[in-house]
Amino acid sequence: MPLSYQDQVNLLTDILTNQQTDCCGSVAECEQLERLVKSLMANTNLDNNVKPILQEVYNYSQNGKYSADLDQHITTNQENLSNWVDDIGQFS
Repeated sequence: MPLSYQDQVNLLTDILTNQQTDCCGSVAECEQLERLVKSLMANTNLDNNVKPILQEVYNYSQNGKYSADLDQHITTNQENLSNWVDDIGQFS
């Protein structure tokens, strides 16, 4: 059963919040973020204001997936993670 739009948004913000709170994550989480962003971007009902944010999250996850030190990558992006969660919440 596919996830609804709202379920995808909730999962996306949950992963970002966990990484922001825990200052750590996994490559699998980065890959899940990529899949969620791709799926959300394909949604024709998506608010245009959230697309740039999703693109930033996608770039973050790509960079994290290939980072030599994922935890440091997450720590470096603490402010971005918080902002993305807040911004996505405003548009979902």
